[in-house]
Amino acid sequence: MKVKYGLIGSGWRAEFYLRIARLVPDQFEVTAVMVREQAKGEAVAARFGVPVVSDLDGLLATKPDFVVACVKRGFLAGYVTELSRRGVPALCETPPAETEAELLNLWEDVNRFSGRVQVAEQYFAQPLYAAYETALRGGLIGRVENISLSALHGYHGASIIRRYLNAGFGNAAIYGKRYRYEVTETYGREGMCFDGETFVCPRDRLTFEFDNGTTAFFDFSDPAQYHSFIRTRQLNVQGVRGEIDDLTVRYLTEQNVPVTQELKRIDLGVYGNQEWCHFGIMLGERFLYRSPFGNARLNDDEIAVATCLQGMRRYLETGEDCYSLRDALQDMYLCLTMERALSEPLTVIRTRTMPWVP
Repeated sequence: MKVKYGLIGSGWRAEFYLRIARLVPDQFEVTAVMVREQAKGEAVAARFGVPVVSDLDGLLATKPDFVVACVKRGFLAGYVTELSRRGVPALCETPPAETEAELLNLWEDVNRFSGRVQVAEQYFAQPLYAAYETALRGGLIGRVENISLSALHGYHGASIIRRYLNAGFGNAAIYGKRYRYEVTETYGREGMCFDGETFVCPRDRLTFEFDNGTTAFFDFSDPAQYHSFIRTRQLNVQGVRGEIDDLTVRYLTEQNVPVTQELKRIDLGVYGNQEWCHFGIMLGERFLYRSPFGNARLNDDEIAVATCLQGMRRYLETGEDCYSLRDALQDMYLCLTMERALSEPLTVIRTRTMPWVP
């Protein structure tokens, strides 16, 4: 059965949802796209061959299973609230709101209307991060006690930190400092850059001490680490019986024999004439991750977003959360606390229990 969804928005991020439906047409279908500006709507219709409407009534008339809200941050909460008021399930892009007051208001509004809302936080569903989580949930390195993450910003980083440390909605003490360094531009959304221009990029270093005894060391330089050939991404997760260090996994067997293995990415069509697609990620003889989308030519983030779409359908059918509004609000709350800690360098800022905590 296809996942049928309406889409609000036509920007760079919204195009992910349009490409997924075009590349995996047997599993996904966009019933219509809501675009308020006529010229933009005509461009979307011509490029993607999808129906375009100018208002919410027109979008809902196409009878989607749910609506994806993918607009600028300041407008997301309003759309999610209105969809909840109308009884329409919503999959919301990240983050769902920008300030603590907006987070609280959104939680109150969605609950007042008994809204069915999930959020398209995608990083945990990217192939590599999904493979990491399979290893951790399988107990390969034992109980996880700390993580060093230098790969994702703000709420994305908070999401991975909470998941990998099994920190849930527990409170934490957060402290750190923002630094600034010069770096040469090498890469952007438009492709590689060779002009040698430099820019000053902030680098945030923060420590999280969770009440469950686990610790996270957050380190990120935005935007350099997302788009650069000379700034890497790094992850280290340490457990009682081993560690994951980027693509290297060290662990002990049941006989306490130390083993070192490498994660190996399997992409079909490399150096050959078969169409490219991502197949999976292996550790030794077993797959930690296999793409659920066959030979579809999706990049890692498209695979993750498509997984969120599947998760939304599963949520509507079974009530099982994929990434709940509670989680999204908590991760954005942590992000706001991180910003506060950076504005008060090396001052310990404690989180508090919020109304959405179960």
